[in-house]
Amino acid sequence: MSVENPAMTAVQLHKVNTAGSTSEVCDVTAREEPLEIRVEGRSVAVVMRTPGHDEELAAGFLVSEGVVQRPRDILEISQCPSTNNKHGNIVDVLLGGAVVNWDSLTRHVFSASSCGLCGKTSIESVFQQFPAVKGDWQVTPKLIASLPDKLRAAQETFAKTGGLHASGLFDLEGNLLVLREDVGRHNALDKILGYALQRDLLPLNRHILLVSGRVSFEIIQKALAGGIALVAAISAPSSLAVDFAQEADQTLIGFLRGETMNVYTHVQRVRMAP
Repeated sequence: MSVENPAMTAVQLHKVNTAGSTSEVCDVTAREEPLEIRVEGRSVAVVMRTPGHDEELAAGFLVSEGVVQRPRDILEISQCPSTNNKHGNIVDVLLGGAVVNWDSLTRHVFSASSCGLCGKTSIESVFQQFPAVKGDWQVTPKLIASLPDKLRAAQETFAKTGGLHASGLFDLEGNLLVLREDVGRHNALDKILGYALQRDLLPLNRHILLVSGRVSFEIIQKALAGGIALVAAISAPSSLAVDFAQEADQTLIGFLRGETMNVYTHVQRVRMAP
């Protein structure tokens, strides 16, 4: 069985039932490989991701780290082949004038990945980089409730593997503008941010973000970097995500299932019935 989709890989497995019978079948799984992100030849992070849209992932990662804000801040993103790296899983970003605080960047990436920052300290450190969002608009509960079905219908790789997170960006009319899937929920969102940066759409203050899983502090932080004012999720938020969204003026919605949802912060963006 050959698989042309770079986000999937074929595997042989034994399907076993409780009666003890077994059959050998071929299936597909979501692919997971490391990607090293370099900035001007200097390694700043290694992320485990699903191959595909690697340039968007690198660009979005730098948006969420506060390094770039506009398309002109990036001159070029190149995939780097290497004899010791047969998959070419290295991208190098050449900046177009953006100034990098290398010590701060590498320290923050390490701290975030190792959970070296917690609670109030994390929130304060992020607000030193990104302002609170702006978004004086409203959408109806019915529109918000319609988004999960649209997201799921567009998740082609998930439908085949069941192993990917998704982030979807919608406009205020409920139209899906872009969807990205990845084994890492943070990577899926970074790909969205990179997509927006390359098309000069930032800040995304008139857009809605829907994520397929739970909402962590890092998801809300990355949404703030993109200026996203409403973040919705199929599952639950963490307590720190709620605290962060409250401080950032972001509307945070969780347990978006069927006709109900939990609005944790800034409910004024959800138009209630008179």
